Amino acid sequence: MRCAAWGIKPNTVSLIGMGCGILAGLAYYHYQYRAAVIIGFCLMVAWHVMDGADGQLARLTNTQSEFGKVMDGICDYVTFTAVYVGLAVAMANHDGARVVLPVVLIAGVCHAAQAAAYEAQRQDYVFWAWGRGNPPQALRQVDRNGKAPGLFALLLRIYEKLQGLMGNDTGLDRALHEKLSANPAASATIRARYSARFAPAIRHWSILSSNYRTLGIFICAFLRLPLLYFVFEIFGFSVILFILARQQTRRAAAFIGEL
Repeated sequence: MRCAAWGIKPNTVSLIGMGCGILAGLAYYHYQYRAAVIIGFCLMVAWHVMDGADGQLARLTNTQSEFGKVMDGICDYVTFTAVYVGLAVAMANHDGARVVLPVVLIAGVCHAAQAAAYEAQRQDYVFWAWGRGNPPQALRQVDRNGKAPGLFALLLRIYEKLQGLMGNDTGLDRALHEKLSANPAASATIRARYSARFAPAIRHWSILSSNYRTLGIFICAFLRLPLLYFVFEIFGFSVILFILARQQTRRAAAFIGEL
């Protein structure tokens, strides 16, 4: 509310959050000192606050845009890149670059895939349960000309393509679209049934959100074992993603049958 009253733009809030994330990366570079780890964690928490506030501010001021969506995604990735690079450089100086850098690079790729999967599931849930946000990519036929600068439009398409690769491939989106189109009077009932079936699943998917990564980075860095976090990112979170995707596929197929 105060940001809106002061005329602060959502993208400004995103950039402030990104600044906190970059500073967190500098703090985690000194992970051998626990005070630096605590400072890094606090800065990451500040980024989380800003990351949530920019979207709320955009909705409050009705200034949602594709440009803002891309900016928010860029700021998120810059934050984690800064933290990963800070830890990687510090670990390379201690353990050797040949071991550390490949592990961190692979972890970064896994992170991108896992985060895209979580966001795809969360956004689909918000659309089908509450009727808010953009429709799933499978249903979208949008001419983006003039909606965002060329570079940002390209980044948006790449990001959404990655989300699509990590999203449902069971036909659930089209089945729901057809059911709602054919039965507009039953829209509230269908959405309520969808919410009852998929809300618990979204809570499970949230383990792939940035909250748990922030906590994991803090714990491992505080124990002076940051490499342990990156190993878990590669193997632990990837196994979790595989299990969640299999469960979601079965859940979607069952719900299509109900429809």
